[in-house]
Amino acid sequence: MKKKQWQGWGPGEQAEQHYLVHPRALAGGGDVRHISEFLRASGWRDKSKVNGPLLMESPDRTVRVAYDPCVLPGGWTIHGRADGPNGEWSAHLGRQTPVEIVAGLTDALTRPRSAHAPNVWVPLQEQNWHTRFEGEHYTATSPDGTAWTQYRHGSDGAALWWTGAKDKQGNGWTANFTPNTPMHLVQAFSAELANPDPVMRPRGRITHSAQIRTWSVSVRPSELRAWQQARITAARAATWARNSARSTRPRTTARPSTHAGSARIRH
Repeated sequence: MKKKQWQGWGPGEQAEQHYLVHPRALAGGGDVRHISEFLRASGWRDKSKVNGPLLMESPDRTVRVAYDPCVLPGGWTIHGRADGPNGEWSAHLGRQTPVEIVAGLTDALTRPRSAHAPNVWVPLQEQNWHTRFEGEHYTATSPDGTAWTQYRHGSDGAALWWTGAKDKQGNGWTANFTPNTPMHLVQAFSAELANPDPVMRPRGRITHSAQIRTWSVSVRPSELRAWQQARITAARAATWARNSARSTRPRTTARPSTHAGSARIRH
């Protein structure tokens, strides 16, 4: 994966069968390049070893995003180191967490924080999720009952965010966020979790579940490449805009005068 230009999902123009899957929370993991290529286009460094798990590092080296399907339980680990007033934090997401939902969090890592105070529950309530207290826990459940988000206290008393999805056959995933995970990241994740739009999966990659609905669609490889390229182009444009703004920002402190300093030394 490292230092290779991604060319899309394959050559040729023969239409291929794909499926739109709803609800998205039960669609399965998907293609990790949905996340890695966006981060790379946003200036993140690919620290992956050859034939090893994915590892991306933010430009300021404060956050790492890793994906390893070959260990148990496997999946995504996002880790932020302590930075000034912000403490160390981490998020762990299961292998079957749809990449479109993971991207809610990882895309948000590339953007400046909003000036508005984040609220994890708002995007869930906007999609008619049912919120309630369950003892010491506060829980939101999707209208179909397959997905949830919960703010809870563990057996050791520590608070954490716990979320996931599961069908009646037991298929699904869970994710947890340490309590000091930046709230705007948890909110971005919950917004994609609650997003009512279906996601697309290729034939043969559909989760066997009685609680999903699918619609067959024919898609040309060039269309897939164009859709992915639009996402990459948007990431590059946003990165260029941020870097340009930083480079043109006026200095807030005056640069010391070399001449004045030399005169004092001679004196």
